[in-house]
Amino acid sequence: MANYATLAQVKAALRISDQIDDALLSTAIDSASRWVDGWCGRNFAVASGTSVRDYIPSARMEPLMVDDLTSVVSIKIDEDLDRSFITTLNEIDYQLEPVNALSFGNAYPYTRIRPQEDGYWPTSFDRATVRVEATFGWPAVPDAVREATILQSSRLFTRLDSPLGIAGFGDMGAMRVSFRGDPDVAMLLEPYRRSKF
Repeated sequence: MANYATLAQVKAALRISDQIDDALLSTAIDSASRWVDGWCGRNFAVASGTSVRDYIPSARMEPLMVDDLTSVVSIKIDEDLDRSFITTLNEIDYQLEPVNALSFGNAYPYTRIRPQEDGYWPTSFDRATVRVEATFGWPAVPDAVREATILQSSRLFTRLDSPLGIAGFGDMGAMRVSFRGDPDVAMLLEPYRRSKF
């Protein structure tokens, strides 16, 4: 799995110039990147190469929810429900969505495939009937995801200075570490959250 921030970026954010804590920082970056995946319900790996994935449609003419993808090579269906994906849909028979994948200056991947014209999804109980060969992933890691990962990595790394949950002492006594998430990280990632399917 790819990480969404580099060691150099996190060290710059923390104003660290030596290499003493590089191993701990790398662990924080990896943990923060996986936390971002879990919180958003998707990963932000940059697309490279093609692969094949099978899907279970919910209805014949409803949009098919797919993993993030940037382009499609082919879509095949198990028309006879015999576990053979022989029928290949023509490009006119489906539409990739969102239609305007480039919006507000950000390039988003496609997340749905809608049947068009003669296209449809064969349905069977709990069995994959659609096979998609595509380039899965994102065009690039969004800037907001990178920034959120830097913030979360920094938070995890500095948390090591307060292992018992106490960040220090002030006029009012002990200052405890909040166990709630960082609101800035949540704000940056909110547009990229996806419900799991």
